[in-house]
Amino acid sequence: MTTVSEQRLARIFVEVADTLVDEFDVIEFLQMLADRTAGLVEAATVGLLLADEQDRLRFMAASDETTKLLELFQLQWQDGPCLDAFRSGEPVVNADLSAASARWPRFAPYAATAGFRSVHAFPLRLRSDVIGAMGVFGIRGTALDEADVQIVQALADVAAIGLLQERTIHRSEVLTEQLQGALNTRIVIEQAKGAVAQAHQVSIDAAFELLRAYARRSNSHLSDVAGLVITDLSILHNLTAD
Repeated sequence: MTTVSEQRLARIFVEVADTLVDEFDVIEFLQMLADRTAGLVEAATVGLLLADEQDRLRFMAASDETTKLLELFQLQWQDGPCLDAFRSGEPVVNADLSAASARWPRFAPYAATAGFRSVHAFPLRLRSDVIGAMGVFGIRGTALDEADVQIVQALADVAAIGLLQERTIHRSEVLTEQLQGALNTRIVIEQAKGAVAQAHQVSIDAAFELLRAYARRSNSHLSDVAGLVITDLSILHNLTAD
């Protein structure tokens, strides 16, 4: 990853910052962050978790369906690197899954069996305020050096700043309502992915890309498109690849 050009890094940070505008789509923003981070780290996938109003982590985005399952199992078992990063506020770096069973007795064997060799986890934080975690799962034992860690943590920090300062002047309960709304929206998106996958006989990952492509073409929020899919099945024939 240290070979990534400065120009590419600059474009990614500009894209992240440019997304942080009024009425930005939280789900699409986090999905973009997961995709861009996965593209930076060689042979890796990325998942994102956010805390709800009771400070419990919930799944929000992943670069693919397998990584979504990894994140969900961490939450189910309360065992894994993203929980450690969230609780401590410090990144977990270069953890070898084949040697991590003592640390994560349920997560490590499952992730290793799923084909992953290494894992890193980064808190989404602004100073001492931690609102989530980002997991980076290496397929080929991808190691990050100090410069890599700083870059990925900076992306996570930018995401946290954007979420925390969305409606900057508003009271803290506005943020809580926004994050809770995003968590609720995620349920609708998962239902829509299933409907699209069944209707078009494609994978869940492919169904998600069809939803995102339609949202971009129609200049709509991903959450609005998902809601339309599950309330008006006639839209399914419009969800085709570009």
